[in-house]
Amino acid sequence: MKEYTLEELAEYNGKNGKMYVAYQGQVYDVSDSYLWEGGVHQGLHDSGRDLTEEMDEAPHGPEIFKDFPVVGTLKE
Repeated sequence: MKEYTLEELAEYNGKNGKMYVAYQGQVYDVSDSYLWEGGVHQGLHDSGRDLTEEMDEAPHGPEIFKDFPVVGTLKE
C-alpha cells in the first residue's frame, strides 16, 4: 500500500481527476462520490487534505469512510 506525504496527498484535489482524503492515517479515494463534486465536499471540505481534525465538526461520524476504498496511508 502506498504511503503518501501531505504534499503528495494535495495532488489529489480533484483538479486532475482523482480525489483523495486522509483520516486518522488512512488515505481514502472519494473520486466516485457525487458528494465530492469538483474536489469539494458540501462546499466545506477540500479533497487532497487530511480531514482528521475537521471531522470533529462534521454532522456525521468517521463511519462514513467505510464506503470508500483505502488507497494508502498518510506518512507522519
